[in-house]
Amino acid sequence: MGVNTTGGVSFDTDEETELILDSIDEFVEREVEPIVEDLGDTYTNPRKGHHENGRVTDDVLEARDEIRRRSAEAGFYAMNLPEDAGGDGISPVTWYRAKKRLASHGGGLERYVLAGPEGPKPLLLQAEGDQREEYLDPVVRGEKSTAFGQTEPGVGSDSPNMETTAEKDGDEWLINGRKQWITNAPYADFIQLFARTTPQEEVGRYGGITCFIVERDEYEIGSYNNAVGAEGSQAEVILDGVRVPEDRVLGAVDEAFYAAMEFLSLGRLELGAEAIGYSEYLLSEAGEYVTEREAFGEPIGNFQQVSAKLAKGRAKTYAADAAGLKLAWKMAQDERTIMDSSVLKWFATNVLWEVADAAVQVHGANGLAEENPYMDLVHQARILRIVEGTDEIQLNTIAKSMGITD
Repeated sequence: MGVNTTGGVSFDTDEETELILDSIDEFVEREVEPIVEDLGDTYTNPRKGHHENGRVTDDVLEARDEIRRRSAEAGFYAMNLPEDAGGDGISPVTWYRAKKRLASHGGGLERYVLAGPEGPKPLLLQAEGDQREEYLDPVVRGEKSTAFGQTEPGVGSDSPNMETTAEKDGDEWLINGRKQWITNAPYADFIQLFARTTPQEEVGRYGGITCFIVERDEYEIGSYNNAVGAEGSQAEVILDGVRVPEDRVLGAVDEAFYAAMEFLSLGRLELGAEAIGYSEYLLSEAGEYVTEREAFGEPIGNFQQVSAKLAKGRAKTYAADAAGLKLAWKMAQDERTIMDSSVLKWFATNVLWEVADAAVQVHGANGLAEENPYMDLVHQARILRIVEGTDEIQLNTIAKSMGITD
C-alpha cells in the first residue's frame, strides 16, 4: 500500500516489498523446510515433541533457535525495528504483508522467521546503556529470547489490577507475585515483567506499574499451561522475593502500562496478519482438495454446499485483508488506530475461525486426522480470539469508539 501519483492511496505492493516477500518464500524453502523434514514426526506429532509436563523437547527448541538465528543473519527476523536498533526500519505496511506471507506457509516452525512473542517488541527499545548490549541486541540477533510477563491467574484483560508487586529496598527492587499464560516463559533468557510499584489510589488506574528485566535463573516456572494448540508454549511464572537491581528497570518507573499501550495496535496488526495468512493457506489447501476429491462421480467442489463454504471464506478473508492494509497504512501515517486495530483483530481472527472450521468440514474425516494441519489451525484460530485482547474486549473498544458505551 502506498501513495499514487494522483495523491490517493494505492493497494499495490511496491517493488521493494515484493522482493522481501519473495525472499521470505525462498528462505522458508531453503532454510526452514529442511529443518522440519529432519525433525519428522518429532515435530508433527505433539506427543513426541513434548515431555510429560508439557515442556517442548530439546531438539524442537534447538530448531526454533536455529531458525531465529539464520533469519536474523539474513536480515528478516527484526526488520521492522529501527535501523539504530538493528532492524531495517521497514514500514508497518511491509511488516504486515511480511507477517501475512509467512503465515500463508501454514504456521509451523516458519513462524520463527519473523519476531513473535519471544522476540524484540518495541517496548524493549526503551533499553538504555548496558541494557541494550545485554538484552536488546542479542534478542534482535536471535541469540536470546524473551517473554512478556503481564497476565496473572486472576487478572487477564483487566491488567491494571495486577497483584504482582515490586517494592524498593535500597538499590534493589523486591518482587513478589505470580504470572500465568506467559508465552515462551519456560525458554526465555529473560522476562519483561510488569509489577505494581505505586498503589492505584495514589497515581490512578493506569499509573504505578513498572516493567523489570528478570533473568531466567531469578524466577521459577510453575505449571505448564498446556492449551490445546499451544502445548508447551506457556507457563506460570512464580516470583517469590525476587531481587533485581535498579538498572533492570525497563523504561520509567510507574509508566510501563502507558508505554505498553502505545504498541497495542502493532500486536493486533501482527495477529490480524497471521490470521489472514492462515486463512489464505487453508483456502488454498481446501480449494485444491475439493477439485480433486470426487463423490457421486464428480469433484466435490461442484456441490454448492462445499463451494459456498470456501467462497464465503475467500470473501471474508479479502475484506479482512483490506482492513489490515488500512490499519497498517494509518499506523505508517502516525494516525490514531485504537478502533481500527480492534476491528482488524476481532474480524480477522473470527474469519480464521470460520475458515478453519470450513476447511476441516470439506475434508470430512480426513480433516480430523492428526497428520494434517487443519485441526492445528482450528486450535490456533481459537487461541487468536483470546490473546492480545479477547473478542469481547475488541467489541467493547469498537462500541466505545461509536459513543455507545462509556
